[in-house]
Amino acid sequence: MKDVTQLSEGWSLRHDEALLPAGVPGCVHTDLLAARVIPDPFLDRNETEVAWVGRRAWTYVTHLAHDSAHERTDLVFEGLDTAAEITLAGEAVGSTRNMHRGYRFDVTGRTGELEVRFASAYDEAAAVRAVTGERPNVYPEPSQYIRKMACSFGWDWGPTLVTAGIWRPVRLEHWSTARIARVRPLVTVEQGTGRVEVRLDVERTRRGQGRRLVARASVAGAEAEAVVEGDQAVLVLEVFEPRLWWPRGYGEQALHDLELTLSDDTGALDTWHRRIGFRTVELDRSADEHGTGFTLVVNGVRLFVRGANWIPDDVLPSRVTPERYRTRLAQAADANIDLVRVWGGGIYEDDAFYDACDELGLMVWQDFLFACSAYPEEQPLRGEVEAEARDNVVRLMPHASLVLWNGNNENLWGFRDWGWEPELAGDSWGEGYYLGLLPRVVAELDPTRPYTAGSPWSGSWDHHPNDPAHGTHHSWEVWNRQDYAEYRASVPRFVAEFGWQAPPAMATLQRALPGERLAPDSPGMLHHQKAEDGNGKLNRGVARHFDLPEDDFDRWHYLTQVVQARAVATGIEHWRAHWPVCAGTIVWQLNDCWPVSSWAAIDGDGRLKPLHHELRRVYADRLLTVQPGADGLTLAAVNQSGTPWRTSVLLRRLEADGTLLHETVLDIAAEPRSVLRLPVPEDLTPAERSAKEFLVADADGLRALHFPVPDKAFAYPRPRFDVAVEPVAGQGDRVDVVVTAQTLVRDLLLQADRLGPRAGADRGLQTLLPGERTRIRVSDCGPVDAEAVRSALFSVDVV
Repeated sequence: MKDVTQLSEGWSLRHDEALLPAGVPGCVHTDLLAARVIPDPFLDRNETEVAWVGRRAWTYVTHLAHDSAHERTDLVFEGLDTAAEITLAGEAVGSTRNMHRGYRFDVTGRTGELEVRFASAYDEAAAVRAVTGERPNVYPEPSQYIRKMACSFGWDWGPTLVTAGIWRPVRLEHWSTARIARVRPLVTVEQGTGRVEVRLDVERTRRGQGRRLVARASVAGAEAEAVVEGDQAVLVLEVFEPRLWWPRGYGEQALHDLELTLSDDTGALDTWHRRIGFRTVELDRSADEHGTGFTLVVNGVRLFVRGANWIPDDVLPSRVTPERYRTRLAQAADANIDLVRVWGGGIYEDDAFYDACDELGLMVWQDFLFACSAYPEEQPLRGEVEAEARDNVVRLMPHASLVLWNGNNENLWGFRDWGWEPELAGDSWGEGYYLGLLPRVVAELDPTRPYTAGSPWSGSWDHHPNDPAHGTHHSWEVWNRQDYAEYRASVPRFVAEFGWQAPPAMATLQRALPGERLAPDSPGMLHHQKAEDGNGKLNRGVARHFDLPEDDFDRWHYLTQVVQARAVATGIEHWRAHWPVCAGTIVWQLNDCWPVSSWAAIDGDGRLKPLHHELRRVYADRLLTVQPGADGLTLAAVNQSGTPWRTSVLLRRLEADGTLLHETVLDIAAEPRSVLRLPVPEDLTPAERSAKEFLVADADGLRALHFPVPDKAFAYPRPRFDVAVEPVAGQGDRVDVVVTAQTLVRDLLLQADRLGPRAGADRGLQTLLPGERTRIRVSDCGPVDAEAVRSALFSVDVV
């Protein structure tokens, strides 16, 4: 039987003349941090102080000793970052130039000093560029010339921390006769029967050539056996009426253990185990009267995707543990997100990420790793790209949560709109990957899943790549140049990116910028704002709705959070109200990789922004929204659930002081997976441009609001409310904050982290009418009183 020795201990990093203790998995930055050679690059402006790290070569070293009776010993690296030469006892073992794939080397009978020498990623990229020639890039860094996490070179939300190191586990595998080299489970369901076609590749030793091998597989009570002819075998298992895997909100996440054993006449030689899910997935890209659709269909059910874009959760990705993946993805599920898109400038995440998605019912849209650049298609990159694609398609395909492969992020759009075409003058730029190599690899290895060439992509060059009427669309004009109300100007078929910025939580800022007098333009704040004209866009977004605060950072911080939440909600409510023409939204972005002002709903320290709570509301199965239009106001009842929604909606037209002007009750019935749109009666519609009237719609604990003018033009009363703090019985670390409104209180927000750095609240922005009460559960805040809580409460027009 094969045995495995993990090589996680005893490594050192050469730094000048010293040998520093090294963590494996890890990277140079984490080792230098642990040895206190460099400051924390996440704090202050230390990022610039550690830039030299990415421009140096580094060597990891350990002593390799092993004594095995097996015929073969392999040295297996799951991930090396990036260009490396490996030697053992001074003799070459092999070389690597791709962070995104694994490597295996035969070291049978060899011992001694094991060295892994990493070249600077900049030097490797320069060497490749000298061979391929120049290619355009959105950012002035060489990420397109090296198969490495692109965002380690910086992004408009991330620092430039160019890593090197043994970033994934390394081990010795000792084996005899044969081992399992590759397994591809093709899982399908047809007419109530689940089918698993297990395609097995084996590797034999010299003595194992010609030996009779038998493979046995089992899943969900079904078993199959096959004799391995040569180096391959196919086993087919059929399961009658298996429990299906569903996305969260549609059914259970049934997972089944798939076991595979390879044996000869002496017994078991190797085993393989994964959890799979029975489900079907299709992508409907049919043409219709609106253009070309983009609708995911799982187990025959057409979905409105409620998604979020995922970036690496740490710019030093070896620090992300299975527990951290689980926490972050559970936060996504708590926001009623049902799909995460693994964005193409990051990494193929660890199996722990996809395991958590399988269990939580989070569908995964997986980009191949190309983003915002023209990529050469010549060697040495082409061979690496194909090997990387094959490696990761096979590694990830057992996961039921994986529903879509995507060729790239924004490169087809970039070629058409960003001036690349004339600059390239006929040179390769990646089109051959996205429209040739990658779909061929997916069709060969994983034909059970759909592939799309890029995001955005209209489906063919017959339409502009970012045409909202065809395929996927990235909506960035609004954030860059317009008011968020302009999201309502179009109905794309599928919105794969859109978003709005806000700074991180106050406690995150205070940790990242210790001692700084915080201001929007203070040195640390500007350094932790990576977007072009990011603060300018933040300020213009606020100024369209509020008087821009001067010398009041707390209020600026609150208002930017409000605008972010409102902006994203405006887009999602509009697009959900137009299902099934629009079949999904994927907000940019779920998470951050360090403390920064960004589009994230969860900041770099893992704290929830108000946007996270707003996503929970607008991504809920049932949504009530009031939509303005040329023909007046429309009440939309969005029912994404599988049961009819029959309820009564209370519509009220009120004055700012709470005076009731008119009310009515509408009985509604929205069928499953449908949207009911009703005109708001004229006598319930606030007077056009009124600074004193607004509309409230309430049903089943849901609330929709419509104010006819921007906040700065509305006659809000000075908000008055009472605050009480009540302990939660049996939970000493939790309290209930009870707020009772005496006036209209718009967008009340408790910033719980102001009560303590670990504190969190269970809800975000709320609008209270006079006499209404809300109860906010606060955890991990320690002893607090009403006065302290009041100082952490904010609302619109507080002076």
